[in-house]
This record gives sequence, C-alpha cells and structure tokens, in this order.
Amino acid sequence: MSGRRHLGVLALVLALGVLINLWRLGATGVVDETPPLFAAAGRAMTQTGDWLTPRVNGLPRFDKPPLVYWLMALGYSLPGQIVWDPLGSWAARLPSALSSVAVMLVLADTVLRGPSAGLRRPVAAALTAALCFGLSPLVLVWSRTAVSDALLCGLLAISLILQWRRFAAPERHRWWPAWLVLGLAVLAKGPVAVVLTGLTLLLFSALRRDLATPWSRLRPLPGLALTALVSLPWYAVELLVEGQPFWDSFFGYHNLQRFTSVVNDHLQPWWFFGPVMLVAAMPFSPLLLLGLARIPRQRTSPDQSLHQFAGCWLLAVLLLFTTAATKLPSYWLPATPAAALLICFALGRRDRWLALAWASSLALVLLLAVGFWCAPLWVPLINDPEMPTLASDLLASGLVWRAAGWFSLAALMGVVLWRGSLVLRLLSVQLPLVCFHLTAVIPIAELADQLRQLPVRQATQTLVDQQRPQEPLAMVGAMKPSVHFYAGQVILFEGRSNGAQVNLADRLSKEQRRGWRGVPLQSPDASPTVLLIIDEGTRRQRHWRGLQPERLGRFGVYTVWRIERTRLNDRAAELMADGVDADWQKPRPERF
Repeated sequence: MSGRRHLGVLALVLALGVLINLWRLGATGVVDETPPLFAAAGRAMTQTGDWLTPRVNGLPRFDKPPLVYWLMALGYSLPGQIVWDPLGSWAARLPSALSSVAVMLVLADTVLRGPSAGLRRPVAAALTAALCFGLSPLVLVWSRTAVSDALLCGLLAISLILQWRRFAAPERHRWWPAWLVLGLAVLAKGPVAVVLTGLTLLLFSALRRDLATPWSRLRPLPGLALTALVSLPWYAVELLVEGQPFWDSFFGYHNLQRFTSVVNDHLQPWWFFGPVMLVAAMPFSPLLLLGLARIPRQRTSPDQSLHQFAGCWLLAVLLLFTTAATKLPSYWLPATPAAALLICFALGRRDRWLALAWASSLALVLLLAVGFWCAPLWVPLINDPEMPTLASDLLASGLVWRAAGWFSLAALMGVVLWRGSLVLRLLSVQLPLVCFHLTAVIPIAELADQLRQLPVRQATQTLVDQQRPQEPLAMVGAMKPSVHFYAGQVILFEGRSNGAQVNLADRLSKEQRRGWRGVPLQSPDASPTVLLIIDEGTRRQRHWRGLQPERLGRFGVYTVWRIERTRLNDRAAELMADGVDADWQKPRPERF
C-alpha cells in the first residue's frame, strides 16, 4: 500500500476516533462515585504544586499511580480552563478518550501492513478492527469516564502490539519502545501491566512451542530494566516521602488484597468474565467466539502470527482476572483490543461456521432493535431513587426510537449486503452503530446527567454561596465525592448509620487533614453551625429528626441544611448513651 493511502486511512480512523470519543466530552459533569476522586486529585496537583502525591479532600489517594493524575492536571493547567470547561469533566476525561483513539490508530496501522497481519482487504479491515474496538460497549463507557482503566488499556495495547511487531519483523522494529511504553503502563495502574505482558508472552511462546525466538527478539531482561527505569523512581520517592501508609494502601490493599480477597463487596462467580467478554463484544460476540476457535494451533511464520498473539493476549486477561478474588467489569478492558482483532480474523475463511456466526450477529442486532422498539414495555421498570422521572423523560425524549431506528438500519444493511465482502459487510453494520452512539447514547447520558448529577451540583453551589466564614461543610447519607470536586473545599462525608451522626459531631471538633482542621465548639474560632447536604432517605431517619435545621434549598432528592452544632452534639450524646460510638478514626483504605 502506498504511503499516501496508508496515511489517508489513518486520518479517517483518527476522525472516527475523535468523533466517537471526544464529541461532547465535557457536556456532562463527572459522574459519582469514583471519577470525581480522580478529577479532584488531578486538579489538586495544579492548585497545590504537589505533583508527587495525589490528594483528594485533604487526604493522600494511594490507590493508583500518578500518570493519569498528571495527564488530568495538564488539562486543568491549560489557559482559561474554567471558561471552556466549566464542569471540569473535559480535562478529567481527556486521558481516557485519547487513549482509546490511540488504540484505534494502532490497530488500524497494524492491519494496514497487509501480509504481516494476515487479513484480506486491508483498508476495510483496518477500519473494521478500529471500530470493533471503539464501538465495544465497554470501551464506549470507559473512554468517557475519568478513571485510569482506559489509560491502562491504551498503553498496554500499544506495548503489546509493539512487542508483536518486533517479533514479526525484528529488522524493521526496535526492541525498546514496547518496554518503554510498558513502563508508562505501570505508572498508569501498577504492576498488573507487567503481569499481563508476561502472561501474554508466555502463552504465545507455549502455543508456538518456541521460547527461544521471542526471548532473543524481544529481549525481556534489558526490556524489564528499561520498564523499571521509567516506572520505579516515582514508587521509590513516594515510599520515601509517605512511608508505611503508601506501602500498606497501594501494595497491600489495592494490589495484593484485591487479588487475594473480595473488597467493596465485588464478589462475583468464577465465570464472571465469560458474560462480560460477550457483552463487551456486542453485537459481534458470535464472531469473537469464532475468532477464538480458529486460533491456529500450528506454528506459523512470525509475520502471520498476529491471530495467535491476539488470542493469547485475550486469554491472559481472562486467566489473570478470573483467578483474582475481586472482579469488576472494567478489568476486562485490556482484552478489548485483542477481541477486536479476533473478530476480524474470524472473517478469514468462508464456511458454514462463519455463516452461522454472521447470522447470529445480525440476529443480535435485530434483537436489540426490537428491544428499543419495545421500550414502552421495559423503560417504565427503571427505578432509580436519584432519578425518579428518568423513565418518563426518556420515553418523552424520543431517544429510544432513534436508537431503534439505527439498529434497524444496521440489521437491514447486514441483510442487503449478505453476499458481499465479509469485511465490508461488517463495516456496513458498524457505521449505523457509530450514528447510534452519537445521536442516542450521548444524549441519553446528557439526560441522565441533568436528572442525577445536576441536583448534586446545584446543592453544592448552594453550600458555597451560603457558607459563612469558618463554617464547615458536610454531606451525610449518600456520599457523593463530586460535592468536594465542585466545592473545591474539604467536605466531611458520613453515611446513613447512627454512628454517622456521632462521627460528624466528633470530626467537627477533632479531625485534622490538609486544608482543614476540626475546631471544638468551645473555641473562639469555632463556627456555631455546620452546612450539610442530606438526601431524602437519610432525612427521614429517626436520629436526624427534630434538629430544627434551617432549610436552604432542595434539589432533587437532596436538601441543604444549616444545623446548630449544639443540637448536633446533644443528639450525638444521646446516641452515645445508647451505645453508639464514633469510629471515624479506624483505618479505612477507601476513605475520602
């Protein structure tokens, strides 16, 4: 393929990637629960100048390495950011979105290399592979979420594809770029990147019954040394500065404990990632299964081994996280680029199995179309206390009919082009799905933001507007870290139990964290009141009744109160007399 044509295809993939991942990226606010923690840590770096330790709400946040925070902080450092990114979500989501765009480009570039990829019609196949990844339901969600999962997926995918390119054509590709990018992946989410890389390469070598060739071409020992040189300095300095708390939280809780035991009630059966794999490849899950079944068992030439490599890559993710005790859907994200390649390789040989897989995929597209056309039957069943009008608003918006139309068109295109080229046939189904994402999924997300997150932002703005000098801020019941993010101040978060009220009264007097300190009510500097956001369910609990708060506003299920601290202390004393004790000083790894 000519260089100009190659660049033209990559430009088209870039345009599609930007459209899918960046269109209206900042139109909605950060979504509780986890993204505001990432966004707040990134923004805090620009405000405090402390680029070493991520901090949220006045406390160190040790659960992830700093790369994603650094990238977010760069977005928050751009001139006029508060003007063109008023919700603060564009800067927070940009690393995730760009990571997915980069994966689409790398997949397309790899397929465009023709014989080395082993795929027919390289131009159409390149577009198809990029869209198989970019349109994965899992990728669509996490590419617009301000967390580190998409960044890990992108860096790991680039590193692994560079490893395969070096293996396939060592005379054209150097050994060190893959290991350098792997070092960045370790800075994105920790040692899991090295584990997944090692497991992929071991499975690949075992499948080919050849360890010597990958060992000599990929040079793992100097490669791992380069990875360590890139990633370990931050870990060493952070451990030197923060000491045992960093070791216990990052390595002990967020890596070892998550792998060996269940945390945050994320208990799932051993077969959990089987359904996740199928959902993540929708509606082309049958083609993914066929691509897995057709992984060559015999040793092929290195430049024809991408199918084998993609299969080992996917199986490495499956094996590692199936073994882990804690299981989350996002853990499957690093396998989605491999799944995209496997779907394309499923089209390599026409036979009855391919016809069955294609028919099954079209049936899934048609089933989804029927599901959207039948929205009046199931949408009213949606019951979210934070969005009580979602069902009626969704039906009134007409967005479900728009979604039904795009899936119907995709099914029709697949049937009309039944006898055409397999790759073009798949591409014809994908293009209406791009339109579905742009004209239905993104507007639905914006509708949900207006119903779920806008009340939180409005309540937070009321806190800031009504705050008196030295008056502390709190949220009880539903704990929404976006309140801290939008207030830009320390917020005392407590849950719904009786102990939450005792904790709040005690913390107002005693807690110490960066940017805020508790002040006993007897102190001349103490504020006599506290401002708090309380949700409807918590407000009705017996221990929150009778406090005679000043009601400053109601927004959705949230009410803003000003409470006299003397009344809060008296109620806490009553609860303590009944045996309720303050427990806020006990270590909690996920505290914010």
